[in-house]
Amino acid sequence: MPGLIVDPLHEEFGWSHGEISFAVWVNMALNGLIAPFAAALMDRFGLRRVVAGALAVIAAGAALTTVMTEPWQLTLYWGVLVGLGCGSMATAFAATVTNRWFVKRRGLVTGLLTAASVFGQFVFLPALSWIIDHHHWRAGTVTVGLTALIVVPFVWLLLRNHPADVGLKPYGSHEFVPNPPAAPGTGRRTLKVLSTVVRTGPFWLLAATFGICGASTNGIMWTHFTPAAHDHGMPVTVASSLLAMVGIFNVVGTISSGWLTDRINPRWLLGSYYALRGLLLMFLPAMMGPTVQFPLVSFVVLFGVLDVATVPPTIALCREFYGEDSAIAFGWVLAAHQIGAGLVAFGSGVARDALGSYDLVWMATGALCCAAAMLAVIIRRAGSGMKHGAANELANSAAASR
Repeated sequence: MPGLIVDPLHEEFGWSHGEISFAVWVNMALNGLIAPFAAALMDRFGLRRVVAGALAVIAAGAALTTVMTEPWQLTLYWGVLVGLGCGSMATAFAATVTNRWFVKRRGLVTGLLTAASVFGQFVFLPALSWIIDHHHWRAGTVTVGLTALIVVPFVWLLLRNHPADVGLKPYGSHEFVPNPPAAPGTGRRTLKVLSTVVRTGPFWLLAATFGICGASTNGIMWTHFTPAAHDHGMPVTVASSLLAMVGIFNVVGTISSGWLTDRINPRWLLGSYYALRGLLLMFLPAMMGPTVQFPLVSFVVLFGVLDVATVPPTIALCREFYGEDSAIAFGWVLAAHQIGAGLVAFGSGVARDALGSYDLVWMATGALCCAAAMLAVIIRRAGSGMKHGAANELANSAAASR
């Protein structure tokens, strides 16, 4: 959505790309920072309450943007409220569901759930683009808010917290697993997991690679592709349709990546994904133009396949290293993803104001992806990457929470 309203806000209010991108940075940073706490809140209050509350917060933030008149209000409404709401249903939610409901096929399930999160992007982008183009950007944000509200009763009536709630065993388990008691001390537990994982080498490598992942997807692609294409003379509706195609191939790539994660070393998968993504981004400026040509279509297809494919192997590595606390640990890795995304979203807007184009940003982000590829393949295996004391402390923390 931010990519669709950058130009309308600039035209109506005269706000710079940097001012608008700052709100996007706040949105993405809070999106990531709330994720580990949301994972712990789901253990404390259940999936249903957290998700329903998050949807209500998104609806409120989207609705309030229609009455804003100053940049700080965009930061508060879209940056803070929508950021917190989306972060509470981020990929840590998929990790929590997978850990509770599945023993086998976890990679595939993670891919399916992650693909579901991008399904909305290609479903809504063309429609929202048309609404904004033919009516107003406010009509687009109202559409987002109303859609979030419509989902709330379905979540409340249909979503269940644990297989035991409906008398089922986790998929692939030979034993019935009772619903664990609510875990108290949400904030304390979340920070305890952080204090433990930061003393392990794999966490920093995962955080660094996933931070670059966020920079190269949410940060530049999803926020600035549409205005960048518009700078080259491409109509906004055409550019948003290309992003919708990225979303379509996202689903294919993410599900395939989940299937591969069950069969191939996730380190090599990550290394391959980041290297290919980096090369694509560095060549993107040469493919931009007022019309859609074959090279740009090829970019959209390949980038879509790679866009969210990094999630299943990253979650698998978190599970390998951090066990029962892996959802919260992944939440902190996801925080790095969103902070990286926010910094590049903000920096790209500033660069556009200063340089008049996004070309340098595309190439710099591509180079970062190539660096991430090298970092991914050196992540150590479980047992060698975690300090002995930290591993024991993590195990004791998990036992205490039970």
